[in-house]
Amino acid sequence: MDGGARQQAYDRGHTIFSPDGRLYQVEYAREAVERGSPAVGVRTDGGVVLAARKRLGSPLLEPESVSKVHRVDDHLAVASAGHAADARRLVEEARVASQRHRLRYDEPMPAESLTTALADEVQERTQTGGARPYGAALLVAGADAAASGVGEPSANDVEKRFRLFEVDPSGTPYGWRATAIGNGSSGLRGYVEAELAERDAAAATLDGGVELALGALTSGEETEPEPAAFECWTIGPGPTIDPRSTDEIAATLGGAAS
Repeated sequence: MDGGARQQAYDRGHTIFSPDGRLYQVEYAREAVERGSPAVGVRTDGGVVLAARKRLGSPLLEPESVSKVHRVDDHLAVASAGHAADARRLVEEARVASQRHRLRYDEPMPAESLTTALADEVQERTQTGGARPYGAALLVAGADAAASGVGEPSANDVEKRFRLFEVDPSGTPYGWRATAIGNGSSGLRGYVEAELAERDAAAATLDGGVELALGALTSGEETEPEPAAFECWTIGPGPTIDPRSTDEIAATLGGAAS
């Protein structure tokens, strides 16, 4: 059996490892994420920023009907890349998990716990017959108990107050200060890393994080970006979740361009 035929044999079952230890269907799910419109997350001293670019395939399409960033709870939000239908299903799983945690423990669900619950759901799809892996990745952002006014965290305790995680199609969770998913994610992460090194103090503010995230999504473009094609949400102390309006996004994009 030649190499191509051997690969096709392992393609047919996503629960079967190839001889070199690969799960081809999971790799294809990652490719679906790479083809999706990108999303960027930035954690700052003042909160977490989630920004995403929407794919508007027609001028007849209502931009508000396309959503890439979703509220999960009063202190939690997620951004997605990949198949929109798969992402919508995972968002619903996140909302159910968050409310179940509130009812069971009488407290808001920590962002890390939500990330673990979502990672468990995604990983289950990689080892169960009859269902394909999710073709979506998520950025999970949250303001945990210290950011909600419970206790007085130290100045060096930002990582415990505001959290940013990624869940990839294999079901692996990662914690980040800033990251990107979707089309061109490697280049976007490089842009954010370079910008953070140059203007660390400015990016520590919530508005600085918004400017950085939107700047990454528009980096390398020669044409004027269309504000309606972007979503940007901030999760700050309180906790408060604030979706930025199209006018606010336009003002930020204009400032970044100048």
